Amino acid sequence: MSEKSDVRPPAVSVIMPVLNEERHLRGAVQAILAQEYDGEMEVVIAIGPSSDRTDEIAAELVREDPRVHTVPNPTGRTPAALNAAIKASRHPVVVRVDGHGMLSPNYIATAVRLLEETGAQNVGGVMHAEGENDWEHAVAAAMTSKIGVGNAAFHTGGEAGSAETVYLGVFRREALERQGGYNEEFIRAQDWELNFRIREAGGLIWFSPELRVSYRPRPSVKALAKQYKDYGRWRHVVARYHEGSINLRYLAPPTAVCAIAAGVVVGVALTPWGFVIPGGYLAAIAAGSLPAGKGLSLKARLQIPVALATMHMSWGFGFLTSPKALAKKVIASRRPAELSSTEPAN
Repeated sequence: MSEKSDVRPPAVSVIMPVLNEERHLRGAVQAILAQEYDGEMEVVIAIGPSSDRTDEIAAELVREDPRVHTVPNPTGRTPAALNAAIKASRHPVVVRVDGHGMLSPNYIATAVRLLEETGAQNVGGVMHAEGENDWEHAVAAAMTSKIGVGNAAFHTGGEAGSAETVYLGVFRREALERQGGYNEEFIRAQDWELNFRIREAGGLIWFSPELRVSYRPRPSVKALAKQYKDYGRWRHVVARYHEGSINLRYLAPPTAVCAIAAGVVVGVALTPWGFVIPGGYLAAIAAGSLPAGKGLSLKARLQIPVALATMHMSWGFGFLTSPKALAKKVIASRRPAELSSTEPAN
């Protein structure tokens, strides 16, 4: 046996920001602990002020496995939780996992291999939405379809290569520490902002379809609407924060909201022809939901247009109503990117 084959892979710290995750936390942690990975591993759960049994479940997980630890996150905000977990962890590779994300069995081993092969500072893969009931199946279909999310590779898949950002991420600790971790002013879009700083400093962000995380969609129309309104609101902050980062895919939802609103006003005040615009939109998402719902139950297929409309309209509304004051506050907090080396970590 060669000397190289006896070398153990690098130790890994898995960090998890959690808030009100009683439905999925145990399964998410079990998927981590069951990873097909030969290196040392720890799991650090940053716990926000939950109103369900999340704290109790986390305490049970700590008692059951010495690799699991917790750290408090009084603010409940995701970037603060991530920074707290990074500070409390100790290994050279840092894996971000959400409380409702389920890693595929070889996720960590594949990610560590890709870090070594590509020299990247962060690697990530596909956010594979999977539901547990008809509504969640409908949302999952919408979230993995091009009519729902455009051509975003981490939603719909694609070829491996450099990327602006990736879902979750597996980082070299040195890259996180050099950039000072996540910007805690970014309540959403904190991944994009951190990856921007890493790229600005000369680091590589790498997407690979080999990496796959099962994602549990929001359980109701209201929860989905809030999620996508926040996405749109913070994407506009990103656009103001980094000029030139916006593209047609991001402008489609706010354009649709304006066009539909104008069509309704014209239809009510002037001529029924105004209703052609909202009618055309409804027809388009109904048609687009047909291929997206292949293999699902009739009840789930019928709910896909509702999920699509909720995602589009909420995202567009959030984008249009995002206040400039929020962007100014975030821009004022910006730290300059620290130049990084692209040499692989030892």
